[in-house]
Amino acid sequence: MNWTQKETSLLKDLKDQEQLCVDKYAEYAKRAHDPELKQLFEDIRQTEQQHLTTVCNWLGEQPPKAWDLVGAQHRGVNKFADDPAAKEEDKYLCQDALCTEKEVSGAYNTSIFEFRDPQVRQQLHQIQGAEQKHGEMIYQYMAKSGMYQAQ
Repeated sequence: MNWTQKETSLLKDLKDQEQLCVDKYAEYAKRAHDPELKQLFEDIRQTEQQHLTTVCNWLGEQPPKAWDLVGAQHRGVNKFADDPAAKEEDKYLCQDALCTEKEVSGAYNTSIFEFRDPQVRQQLHQIQGAEQKHGEMIYQYMAKSGMYQAQ
């Protein structure tokens, strides 16, 4: 596709954002203590990898190789239920991931208004919806786990 300079710049920004998401969720899947949270981060990482591939394709670039998380799910005995420090670390990871999703969703929101092609805008809107869903999934995990209380 023939992108304007602004569209190209926005796509490069989105690519960087998506790469950061892929990297963060891969790392967080390794670091999380709760097996349920590990799986949540891995599921989101896979979706973020798809988003990255889409943006790279628009730019005419090859997407970076996907992370290999074989073995990341095994961290030894699950002490999450009895370890306040583990719960605090998982809470920190969730808070950071939630802030990241808010930022990425905002980047897509801006891009939706800046692209000329209606089909591209629709695809950007769909990706933004997925980013918002990720935030909802993290919020639900946090609320269920007592990490997020609405005041």
